[in-house]
Amino acid sequence: MQLTIEGSWGSFLAQQRTCRYFTTLEEGLNREYCSGPCFPEPHMWLRALQQVDVDKVRVVILGQDPYHGVGQANGLAFSVPTGVAKPPSLTNILKECYGAKQGKAHSGDLSSWTDQGVLLLNTILSVRQGQAGSHQKLGWTPFTDALLRHLNDQKHSIVFLFWGRLAQQKEKWITATHHCVLKSGHPSPLSANRGYWFGNDHFNKVNLFLEGQGQARIDW
Repeated sequence: MQLTIEGSWGSFLAQQRTCRYFTTLEEGLNREYCSGPCFPEPHMWLRALQQVDVDKVRVVILGQDPYHGVGQANGLAFSVPTGVAKPPSLTNILKECYGAKQGKAHSGDLSSWTDQGVLLLNTILSVRQGQAGSHQKLGWTPFTDALLRHLNDQKHSIVFLFWGRLAQQKEKWITATHHCVLKSGHPSPLSANRGYWFGNDHFNKVNLFLEGQGQARIDW
């Protein structure tokens, strides 16, 4: 099993393949996926990048690692396939975006966001079944750190949404002044119920920034 991608991200992946960590990452993935159930399926490891060309990225929403329940992870941070029960964090995201009633009716599949240039990126792109954070030391961190630096180097303006302490540690990679960084607590119930999530108005703020740059709004 190898990490592969074509198109606009191809040169980035080729550059990372020359780094020492990359071999360790691929070896670790093969070992983990051969030893027991892991998510998502290998062809979805880089789905977030496959969905949005690098020059079309307008918004980055940074998650932690994939959902670790059967049938939940689909390669897009926070998203689940249609028909799968929405995890609590996703439920809170939809409530903040649409309001309680409309959010409840949403399928939980966020792929329509990616069609408009929203990169739904986890910092760790795989996980063992039932073990959150189990692939944290597999080698994904240098990969996604390099990816964020690559996005920082893009000439067009991008909005980065960093939700929660772990995501906010990645803010250090976004140094270009033409980008926009929005931060809040994590949408998990533990954070949201303490007042760190609801009311952050991030979805509206994203569109205000994009309009200010002469870009189209995201139809959330």
